[in-house]
Amino acid sequence: MNPMKTQKKIKMKKTNRMEDMNNHGPKAKSHSGEAEGPNGDWSWVLVGALFISTGLVFGLMRIMGIFFVEFVNYFEESSQSISWITSISLATQQFFSPVATALCNAYETRAVVMTGGFLSGLGLIVASQATCLVHLYLSMGVITGLGWALVFAPMMATVVANISQRRALALGLGLSSIGIFSFTLSPLFQFLVEMYTWRGALLIMGGLSLNIMVCGALIRPQWCSKALKKVDSKPRSSCATVLRRVSSYLELPVLLERPYLTYTATISIFNAGYFVPYVHLVALSRMTGFSEYQAAFIMSATGVTDILGRVTTGWFSDLGYFRTIHLLSLWVMLAGLFIILLPVSSLTGSYATLMVISLLYGFCSGALSSLVFAVMPMIVGVERVMGALGLLQLIESGAGLLGAPLSGWLKDMTGDYTVSFIVAGSFLILGTLTMTTLPHYFSRTDPPPPHRVPHDVKDRGVHLELDCINNSPSDSSPKGAQ
Repeated sequence: MNPMKTQKKIKMKKTNRMEDMNNHGPKAKSHSGEAEGPNGDWSWVLVGALFISTGLVFGLMRIMGIFFVEFVNYFEESSQSISWITSISLATQQFFSPVATALCNAYETRAVVMTGGFLSGLGLIVASQATCLVHLYLSMGVITGLGWALVFAPMMATVVANISQRRALALGLGLSSIGIFSFTLSPLFQFLVEMYTWRGALLIMGGLSLNIMVCGALIRPQWCSKALKKVDSKPRSSCATVLRRVSSYLELPVLLERPYLTYTATISIFNAGYFVPYVHLVALSRMTGFSEYQAAFIMSATGVTDILGRVTTGWFSDLGYFRTIHLLSLWVMLAGLFIILLPVSSLTGSYATLMVISLLYGFCSGALSSLVFAVMPMIVGVERVMGALGLLQLIESGAGLLGAPLSGWLKDMTGDYTVSFIVAGSFLILGTLTMTTLPHYFSRTDPPPPHRVPHDVKDRGVHLELDCINNSPSDSSPKGAQ
């Protein structure tokens, strides 16, 4: 055989193989030529969709404290029993997040988010007709929580995957709606509760949540943040293939990596105390002797500093003066300290003191929120953010489920909220100490993020290599050159 022809044939095989991988790989561009990268204009439309959808998820969750006292009086139940409503909704949202991200990997993010918006509104509308506490557990807890699961993690992963240069700022802007919505809606729903009782207020809240469906519709199908795509043209039904595909959709291999396990343990620990002020701060203010509107205004003012914390910290983090993980540790530690000081300040009976501590806590809690998700691509890489966020939400769901009821139980046992808030703040401080065990934590520079090709793409590359070797033609004419 002619050596020149043999070398030419080998080059053509490598070229065809590389073209096939580029056309089908995870970083392939759409045929329309639209930018899928960090600087595309539509990426910031997705930030706007994240702004609205997140506000209608966690913004509404934060003002549930307004209904807390109403539920206690109407159903004549203990604080611990009422606390389970918020805890079940939060735990459901986190527990089913891996299912949501797996559905996004297998199908379209747009359809998943729009379905979540429908379920979010449906659960609150059904809750407005509740006649017992179990009805609230199932409607506000399970149905609404499931809807939130289909919204939050997919929207977060979509924005993270499409923005890289100013990711922390984008997440800060997108998540700032939590503070804005809690600031504006807290006094509004306090007014609605007085005008239409808690049933009418929940009905209006349910209708408002249906707007999440519009946010989901803004996600372009070709921009769905899929870590995987179907690569087999022939159907397979073997058990091993099905399990491998499910594992890939869920990104289960990250559970075998120490950095990810350490980070999820950190988030889970401080998640047990993070939401306690949003459930019990209004009740703490009322117990101190302040009026309903004074208590609601504390939550609103906390929302304002929450906004400042998210945007300011996101902007400062992107400047690169300090590592993001170090800034996250700082804000988690400070948030824990201010949670501990909340009941101490109420002992003085000073409304101004309680307001100042609440404002400081709001700033720190907002500052850490955007950085939690900005760190994730540094832990697992951008390619696996969708599944990794879903698993993170699942793992931390247990802590979120027990945090508020534990706080309510401590209040019932001690008669006030002092011990409850001290324990909640201690969880955040413990989480900060756990974070220091991350690999390269004390390094002054970030280690390079991992870049891993999805498993199905790797398998496809191996199969292409074998096919190229086994089925190579004997002649020298390049096949498929057009």
